[in-house]
Amino acid sequence: MPIPEELIKDTASKLYERALKELPGDVLEALQRAHERETNAIAKGILSAIVENSKMAKERDLLICQDTCIPAYWVRIGTRAVLEGDPIKAIGEGSRRATQRIPLIPHCVHPLTRANTGTNVGIHVPVLHIDLLPGADYVELVAMPIGSGSETAPSALRIFSYADPIWAVKKFVLDTVVEAGGKPCPPIIVGVGMGTSFDYVGWLAKMAAFRPLNMRNPDPEVGRMEEELLNAINGTGIGPMGMGGDTTALAVNIEIGHTHTTEMPVAVKLLCWAARRASARIYSDGGVEYLVGDGIWGT
Repeated sequence: MPIPEELIKDTASKLYERALKELPGDVLEALQRAHERETNAIAKGILSAIVENSKMAKERDLLICQDTCIPAYWVRIGTRAVLEGDPIKAIGEGSRRATQRIPLIPHCVHPLTRANTGTNVGIHVPVLHIDLLPGADYVELVAMPIGSGSETAPSALRIFSYADPIWAVKKFVLDTVVEAGGKPCPPIIVGVGMGTSFDYVGWLAKMAAFRPLNMRNPDPEVGRMEEELLNAINGTGIGPMGMGGDTTALAVNIEIGHTHTTEMPVAVKLLCWAARRASARIYSDGGVEYLVGDGIWGT
């Protein structure tokens, strides 16, 4: 049977809300481990406050942070799934409903006039990335709301030449973090995309930033680079909220793709500790499964 448009609206709305209110378990665990390891007294106090804030937000059904973002979703549609109506409009309507129901600060504005739509929905917003799931009869929907100073502003993209050494890429990642300093509300999650093309490498970086922190890249060389960069970033001493300490980043996640022989696009996406993600599967029988833990990354 077709997946009803109303079910997609409702699920998109609930995921947007959940992503803004409930910190993923892997991130909370990473924050707790960082608190245990931290040697700087001020940093230790900040990490303790972050952990307590996150727990209180879940217990009291409150927002984790005052930045309620603009809505963004990763949509994976099963090739055997039948959808009723327009799923793109349904996701937009779900975002609008969440904005008005909770309510949320409407951050969606026209890029030139800065006129606010008042609904968090506008031209190309929600931001959507759509993939197919071969053989599946369900739709996977992942809310990945996009913040501002803690996420979009400090991020960067550069096209390297094939002749540039790998240390130059590592330096670019490290320089991006150092230049950002305390602006992205560290401790941060550093997502790095390498390869593919100018238009796609930013998505690789976003996927990397939102990958659960307990999952390393399966490519051994990439995994080693993740650990090397994490150690280098935490050695900068920027620390939680830029106040100094051992914990500037909770993880460095890298996603790669093959690219043209003459170039190497690299994108760095900085994500603050409030890693806003929530996912669900919408089945053809009308059931909805809200995923926890690794979510779709574990499949």
